This record gives sequence, structure tokens and C-alpha cells, in this order.
Amino acid sequence: MRAVRAVLRLTRKRGMATVERARKRIAAPKASYAPPAALRKRHDVRSREVEGFPCTTVAPRDGRSTRAAIYLHGGAYISEISPQHWTLISALADAGVRVEVPSYGLAPQHTYREAYPFLGSVYRRLLADVDASAITFVGDSAGGGLALGFAQTLAGVGLPQPGRLVLISPWLDLTLSNPDLDAIRDPWLNRVGLAEAAAAWAGGDDPTDPRLSPLNGPLSGLAPMDVYVGTRELCLPDVLLLKDRCATEGVTPQVTVCEGAVHVYPLVPAPEGRAAARTIVRSVSQDSVS
Repeated sequence: MRAVRAVLRLTRKRGMATVERARKRIAAPKASYAPPAALRKRHDVRSREVEGFPCTTVAPRDGRSTRAAIYLHGGAYISEISPQHWTLISALADAGVRVEVPSYGLAPQHTYREAYPFLGSVYRRLLADVDASAITFVGDSAGGGLALGFAQTLAGVGLPQPGRLVLISPWLDLTLSNPDLDAIRDPWLNRVGLAEAAAAWAGGDDPTDPRLSPLNGPLSGLAPMDVYVGTRELCLPDVLLLKDRCATEGVTPQVTVCEGAVHVYPLVPAPEGRAAARTIVRSVSQDSVS
């Protein structure tokens, strides 16, 4: 993980270090959302449009899936799904999980206002095939925040909670106002760039809205929650605050804090990341929620 921190500091952090660089990155053309060829060879992969946005299903070729997941990828709401995301999705399919991968619209062309009804349609269609108790919402970084925010809205639209939430370094508060952020030495994420991405995703709306900052939303009544976070990332203070808030609402999340680990460390090909990824795959693919 020390080597990973050094590489990130040299190759990633500077790209969003100033307002100008961040705005250039946000406005840049988006990468392809198409799944890699290796994934298509290994699994049953099908893509379709839902509410005008692409959604990809990745399932075991033998059709043996009894459990399902909706995977919401990270990327600060401005970047498309990456190879690291597809690697975890493939591991889930290897374990017998059908994975729905909604390619929600990215800022600045799209905002959260389009993402929520899109996810609602994806979830409704999945519920036609799979019981809610056998479904897990998995999300990393921005996708982790979106997964939690979406789960908080389900009661209001008449949909059941899934069986589990798995949040990997979730971005929980778009205002980045937690004073404990000042003490975090993150080799990857930059608050200046994240603030620009947050403004683009909010589209002029109040960033404290729970659909944007789910740390402000209701926590009671949610599915059992597993959260993974490293000590060397900006998401840590708000994850710890989420844990405290859950306690006041009678919720007990399973929070794993990995010492020295970077942002979304379960996606990183380091020993700590591989171990966490194996745990996530086991938790999503098991037949019952512990």
C-alpha cells in the first residue's frame, strides 16, 4: 500500500489540484462505459437501455446465480467506469452473483436528478426476477454515496430495502465541510477538484440535500451496511461520522478501517485490497445476511 500511495501521489493527485485543472477534467470527453472483451468471454454479458441510459448485466454463464447486486461505480460523478470496477464485478459473477451495472449520466452533462429515477427503474426490473432480500447495493466512492442516497429514498417510492448495502470509501458529504478533513494526508483525492465535481453533479441545487450528501439522510430502517475505508483518504472522517450517526438511530454498520490504505482500497491490487475484495465477494454471494 505504501507503493500505491507513492504512485497515486505522482500520477493522479495533480490532475484535480486546481480549479482550472478540475474544470478541464470535468469538461473532457468521457471514456467508454462498454465492458472489456475479457469480461464478455468469461461471463454472460448483456447491455440494454433503461430510461435512456445504458445498463449492463454481468451473470455467470451457467445461469446458476441465486443472488444479485447493483454496482454503482465511482469517479467523482464525472468519470466513467474503470477496469478496476470491472475486475470486482467479474469476481462477483464468478461467485454466482448476477450484477446489474447502471451507467448513470455523468456531470456536467447530467446531474443526480436523472440518476435517481434511472436507478429506480433498474431496481424495479431486477425485483421482477430476484427477491429484494437476495439483492445487494454495492458502490464505491461517488457510487457508494449514490448507493446510500438511493437506499434512503426507497420507502418514498414504494420499493423495498435490498438485503445488504456494501459501501467502499463512500463519498457521503459533497460539501467537504468536516473539520477533520484537514488532518487527512490523502495521496490521491484533492478537495479543490472534488468541490468542482460536486458543484457540477448538484447542478445548482443545495449540496446538503441527502440525495447528494446522504450523511444528512435517514439511517434507520436501512438494510444491513458494510463499509470499507482507509486511513489515508478524505472519505474517512465522514465514514466515522456516519458510524456515530447510525448509533444514535439504532443502526449498527460493519465498518472496516484499513490502516494506511488509500481511497477505494478493495479495488487496488495490493494485499490489503485483495483481502477486502474477497470478503466483499463472500458477503454479497452468501445465501443469507449475517
